[in-house]
Amino acid sequence: MKNIINILFTALFLIFITSCEDELELEPQQSIDGSLALSTEQNISALLIGAYDESGQVATFGGRNQVLADLLGTEDQVSWNGTFLDPRQFLQKTILVDNGFVENSWTNAYEAINQLNLILDNLDVVVSSEDRKNSIEGEARFLRALNYFDLVRLWGLSYVAGSENSQPGVPLRNVGITNFLQDVSAPRASVQAIYDFLINDLIIAYDLLPADNDFFADKYSAQGLLARVYLQQGNYLSARDAANDVIENSGHVLLEEYANAFNNDVDSEETVFAFQVTNQTGGNDLITFYASEDNGGRGGDITINEDYINLFSDADDVRSTFFVENPFGDRLTAKYTNQFGNVEILRLAEMYLIRAESNLVEGTTMGASPLEDINTIRERSNANSLTGAITLQDILNERQLELAFEGFLFHDLQRNNIAIGTIPADSPSLVLPIPQDEMDTNSLIEQNPGYN
Repeated sequence: MKNIINILFTALFLIFITSCEDELELEPQQSIDGSLALSTEQNISALLIGAYDESGQVATFGGRNQVLADLLGTEDQVSWNGTFLDPRQFLQKTILVDNGFVENSWTNAYEAINQLNLILDNLDVVVSSEDRKNSIEGEARFLRALNYFDLVRLWGLSYVAGSENSQPGVPLRNVGITNFLQDVSAPRASVQAIYDFLINDLIIAYDLLPADNDFFADKYSAQGLLARVYLQQGNYLSARDAANDVIENSGHVLLEEYANAFNNDVDSEETVFAFQVTNQTGGNDLITFYASEDNGGRGGDITINEDYINLFSDADDVRSTFFVENPFGDRLTAKYTNQFGNVEILRLAEMYLIRAESNLVEGTTMGASPLEDINTIRERSNANSLTGAITLQDILNERQLELAFEGFLFHDLQRNNIAIGTIPADSPSLVLPIPQDEMDTNSLIEQNPGYN
């Protein structure tokens, strides 16, 4: 992999500068051996901060994974007006092997994973307290699982409940690399193996993390991501239980106003986990592609079409008008108007929707009935309450109304085997190509069909 430890040195550079005791030290600080860089608790803590930063880069969870998943999952709900060719390929479902956004997302994810592996490989140096050691391990496992989850969903065929899921996923790298010359060739582990690995990470993280960890990942961040993973697998009982735990025990609450769930400089009471963005650090590519120039974006690369508006059946639903206009009169989502707003990854509204869907499929009412959970979401948005028996389609529709432009659409269609236009959900054309750089340097990897 290319530049796999760059961030390791970047994250620790200032530490070594400020901790130098001898002003006449002649050895260049940037040449510090990797084993020394990982030899103290202070440095491991700094590397963890670097791993948060790397995972939240715009190439992945700083917005691009969400944008590309939504473009891949729609035909007519949005238009791409930008000059970049790479995102247009996602909307047109004609992704080329040299797509730069694909390569950047893959590379960034594995750079983050390598940093997290290095942390987990060197936990013995954390000696200040057992609680601190547990928190570092839990946070690292949470972030590693988050990265692997999107890798396997975007570069592997969908998980199919009840099957062996032996289809190729992505390389499973669980040991940190500090040597540029080391051969990192690895075959693609099966989709099942990747899911097993990341679920194990999240279960351990849940046990290790505190219930409250400021804006870093806590036990309910891990549980919320587990609920999402189990839902993607079609493991509805486990998804229901995990989502219910977050709703009942995390202390998070739905905000009174829908608009207040977005564009926040600090995490809201609804935020289960978010990547932090300030005017000094972090990035938000959701702003780049969704926002007007006045709000820090490119002016409306992605505009909202009537096909999305037509999903709403109640004109009083505040989500049906939750938009702003650019100077050209194009409709833009109002979810991204703060250039330095945090990037929401998990929020409580999703947990209600997961619990509702899981209860519906299993015929249970843990925590609340599916109808009650859906109406809890709708009432917050001033939408009329549903009555009578609700269907799976009702819940999937509600997910589009509530979670639009947050990166869910493609994955919802995939897990329910719903075609995108005329393209079947299991079409290889909806699986991303392994980047050429990985193909060139990994002698054991195989390309996805159609990209050779």
